[in-house]
Amino acid sequence: MIAPTNIQIVGEEIAIAWSDGRESYHPFEKLRAASPSASNMGEKDIFGHQYGGGGTKSFPGIQVLAWQLVGNYAVCFHFSDGHSSGLYTYEYLRTLG
Repeated sequence: MIAPTNIQIVGEEIAIAWSDGRESYHPFEKLRAASPSASNMGEKDIFGHQYGGGGTKSFPGIQVLAWQLVGNYAVCFHFSDGHSSGLYTYEYLRTLG
């Protein structure tokens, strides 16, 4: 499994070094807008009805304050607007970069 070996803040971006030698860079605003949380993306019931999501997708001036690894599959970022419920799987982070 490809996993992060190092995560750092570089300017206004999160820089991730991966175990396969690749690097990815994620601007804070783009990372926050892409949060896979139910409050950001919404969620569907068993009938396919969408609930939530569709809110603001612009987060000028947002900062990443901290992050933590979740198990061996995801990263949770803590943003300056209080948002911290999105679990960014390693696979999802790779697609964003």
